Amino acid sequence: MGLSAGQLKASLDALAAVEPAFARAIARAGYPEPRIRERGYETLLRTIVGQQVSVAAAQSIWNKLAAALGDLTDPNTVARASDEELRAAGLSRQKSGYARSLADEVTSGRLDLMHLPEDDEEAIAALTRIKGIGRWSAEIYLLFAEGREDIWPAGDLAVQIEIGRLLGHAERPSEKLTRELAEAWRPHRGAAAILAWHHYKVDMEVI
Repeated sequence: MGLSAGQLKASLDALAAVEPAFARAIARAGYPEPRIRERGYETLLRTIVGQQVSVAAAQSIWNKLAAALGDLTDPNTVARASDEELRAAGLSRQKSGYARSLADEVTSGRLDLMHLPEDDEEAIAALTRIKGIGRWSAEIYLLFAEGREDIWPAGDLAVQIEIGRLLGHAERPSEKLTRELAEAWRPHRGAAAILAWHHYKVDMEVI
């Protein structure tokens, strides 16, 4: 499971003690709510379904898949489905391939989502072997579903924008610079990302 409210607060307090920008962000926006997802196959399948569509559209497709196929917590459900059934529920040909890739990795035993490598980079490598799961998706899964405290999704646009704003950069920092800036925040970079998303949302509401 993801970082609890207690873990998140403790990490953010540690960050605020070393980076005044985080202290100011917490004072302005408050502590963020935990972002917790279920560990396992279903969460990754939801990630694939939700790629490049709105939250509402993703939920609609998910509901159609569940109605047409049944138990989506079981990878065999997707493995047994025909291409026509997947497309009728709203999955594109590409996403159908991604969903089948995930189901195959899990059912074959090549991917054990209950026992991913302890090393974060090795865990990311294991997840990105799945077609359709890039580094960002792997990082989000490890942060929200496994609660890995030092995951840093530096490629996330909102994280880049908000870290740039908080630190007073004139322009949005690149992924490379965003990654470099966060080196001083180990081992609490996951909390820094969650605060960045939270503060970004507050900024959007104010603008």
